[in-house]
Amino acid sequence: MITVRVLDRKTGDPVRDVRVALGFPGMFLMYPTNDEYTDEYGEAHFDHEPGNGVVYINGRKVREGNLQGLVIIYID
Repeated sequence: MITVRVLDRKTGDPVRDVRVALGFPGMFLMYPTNDEYTDEYGEAHFDHEPGNGVVYINGRKVREGNLQGLVIIYID
């Protein structure tokens, strides 16, 4: 399982109702997960094995690399 926690960069507070998706490489394309929305803790949960991939927030790539456990993303 991979959890993405989205926090406000200025306050450090969790951000609710943010659209989050993960992308994982296939043979030739990046395959995205279904969208999840952050809860009151700023968390979106994905039932996916850890691995190299991309985090998308509201359709914009914000992080690329090893995704496992808890991934924290700060947004403006």
